[in-house]
Amino acid sequence: MKNDYAALLGALREEDEPIVDEWMAELPATDVGTRRANQAEASELLRKLRESLQAGADPQGFESAADWASVRDLLADLSRSRAAQGQSAGATSVFVLALKKPLFASLQRRLGAQPEALGPALWSLSTLVDKLAQHTVSIFQQVREDIIRRQQEELLELSTPVVKLWEGVLAVPMIGVLDSSRTQMVMEALLTRIVETGSELAIIDITGVPTVDTLVAQHLLKTVTAIRLMGADCIISGIRPQIAQTIVHLGIDLQGVSTKATLADALSLALQKTGWRITRDK
Repeated sequence: MKNDYAALLGALREEDEPIVDEWMAELPATDVGTRRANQAEASELLRKLRESLQAGADPQGFESAADWASVRDLLADLSRSRAAQGQSAGATSVFVLALKKPLFASLQRRLGAQPEALGPALWSLSTLVDKLAQHTVSIFQQVREDIIRRQQEELLELSTPVVKLWEGVLAVPMIGVLDSSRTQMVMEALLTRIVETGSELAIIDITGVPTVDTLVAQHLLKTVTAIRLMGADCIISGIRPQIAQTIVHLGIDLQGVSTKATLADALSLALQKTGWRITRDK
């Protein structure tokens, strides 16, 4: 281990509790429960740092070296926990960066009479704590991105339900932009329901799709093809005048695909195709 970290290791060995107390004093005021949780996390982090430095871990390799794995794992758990609680990445980083002041004070007490050693030691300490804080921010961002992605997937599932309209007739009301990932999700859900219900016909309603371009049309045709491979047929409803003009202008071939202006018209056609006749009592 570099001499720059020898004084830091001494502080972690001999001043554990005072450093934690000073660390907590640097943080914004919180309730008793949060303060206790912070103290527990702080004590555990100092212990992991001490163990890594005692083992001769080189802080320059913090991001990847095996000797720092326990510290990285602890910081990752801390970041995931705080992200799940709705805290910000900035607050998580501030928690770690607040460790600088008590450690700076400890090094000054230990090396105050050795200015030639104090400067490099303070710089090395600052660099190490910055790396700890940066790691928490990186993990925090990954966790938040995972949460956002999962929420987006859940919203997509909610926005594209597969509805049983009639015996043997399913419908998928499409709302919003239709892209590759959403098309795949719709296709999987629809094909699964066709198998589960033994339905003969599926209606894809695009009334809520704002625009239809070549890519959207390709997605629709892929879905229709997949449905037919399952032995069912498909009707596309919600073909408004603007969409009809766009399809013609783009030269998109929908021959062989039944299309209707409204969902009601599509359901009426679906009932005819499946052999149903509905009459109204006079």
